[in-house]
Amino acid sequence: MEYISSDTNIWIDFSAVDALALPFRLDCTYLMSSDALEDEWLSPKGRGNELIELGLQAVKITTEEFYYAEEIRSRCPKLSAYDTFALAIAKFRGIALLTGDGRLRKTAIEEGVTVRGTLWIFDELLRNGILSEEEYRKFMLAMKAQNGRESGFRKRSLTGALRKKERTTHERGASSFSRASGGYFLCSVTI
Repeated sequence: MEYISSDTNIWIDFSAVDALALPFRLDCTYLMSSDALEDEWLSPKGRGNELIELGLQAVKITTEEFYYAEEIRSRCPKLSAYDTFALAIAKFRGIALLTGDGRLRKTAIEEGVTVRGTLWIFDELLRNGILSEEEYRKFMLAMKAQNGRESGFRKRSLTGALRKKERTTHERGASSFSRASGGYFLCSVTI
C-alpha cells in the first residue's frame, strides 16, 4: 500500500471526465489536509464527502508541517496555503505528492519530494490491468477535450502522451515500454 498526499486540483481533473473513483482502484491511500478538503471542496456541494466515501483520508497537519508550509509559502507566494499543506504532508511523512499544479510540482521537486500526476495514475491503472488500452485512450482523449474547461490538465501533456504511445507502438511493435509523467508502463496502444 502506497500513501500519497494530494492537492485538490488532481481530483478536479478526474471529476471532469467522470472518473473520480478510478484512482481508488489502485493500491494507494490518498491523503489530503482536512482544511483543504473542507474549504476547497464546497462546490459542487458534497464532493468532499464523495471523496471520503471513495477512500480519501482527511488528515490534520502537524505543527511541524504547518511551519514548514508557512516557510514554503513565504518563498513561493503564488502557492495556496492548501498547496503547501499537501507538500508538507508529503515531505514530512516521506510519501509522494499527487498534483497537476506546475508551481507546486516544481517546488516539490526542489524540496526533494517525489511527484506524481494524473498521467501517472492512468499509467498505473493501465499497467495493473485495471483499464484496458481502449479505456486508457478514451480517458486521455476525454481529458484532452476537457482542457480549459473544468479540468486544469494541460492539453500539451495529453497530446504528448498519446503521441509517445503511438510512436513507441509503431517503433517497437505491439508490446513495449514508454515513459510519461515519471512512470514506465507497458503499452500496445494503437492511435
